[in-house]
Amino acid sequence: MQKDEIIRYVDMTIEEGMNLQRGMNFNVMNKEYHIILMSVRKNAPYADEWLLDENTIIYEGHDIQKNHNKSSLPANLVDQPMYTPSGGLTENGKFFKAALEYRDEHKAAHIVKVYEKLQDGIWVYNGYFYLVDAWIEQKKRKVFKFKLVMSDIENGEKVLDLSTLELEHNRLIPTSVKALVFARDNGCCVKCGSNKNLHYDHILPFSKGGSSKDPNNIQLLCQKCNLAKHDKIE
Repeated sequence: MQKDEIIRYVDMTIEEGMNLQRGMNFNVMNKEYHIILMSVRKNAPYADEWLLDENTIIYEGHDIQKNHNKSSLPANLVDQPMYTPSGGLTENGKFFKAALEYRDEHKAAHIVKVYEKLQDGIWVYNGYFYLVDAWIEQKKRKVFKFKLVMSDIENGEKVLDLSTLELEHNRLIPTSVKALVFARDNGCCVKCGSNKNLHYDHILPFSKGGSSKDPNNIQLLCQKCNLAKHDKIE
């Protein structure tokens, strides 16, 4: 799977070999990475953020499960829990503990695979990130915050060419641009009309000065048309 690949929810579950109903998935299926599902769409249930200039995600923890909520308040007004009623760590707690192991104990950073919701049933693969920090914000209630920075891992392996890595970091496409382009191109490849195996493509490559922030420089291409285009460029 390539960064900026558009994937339908059902295909995402097939890719990961599991049902991704939870937004936070720690140490699932004995993978070498964890999975989070994020959204910065209007009216999203959690306040996730992209810090594009820093290649960083600030991810908000998740609310208490309805069947664990013993208060008279709705879940989104109750402190986000560190522990389950039986005393085990919630997903919040597991990610929090992992982040502090890196920050305070200098252990290796945990790897997190990130998918971002574009619209109902449609997601974008954002790549691998390192979990580097966590804290609890106290406002009307306690809320977990997690800091993830883009990793040097692509397709499950470390990138050895740092110039390539820097280029990839700089070509991040903002969510607003992704959403606009997906709607404008009707969720189909602009070359052949396919709605399968779609990717966001820079019309003028970033390496040649093309912008990631200009919707007019971004289009949807299927994998076949994307490969054909790059063959011509090379």
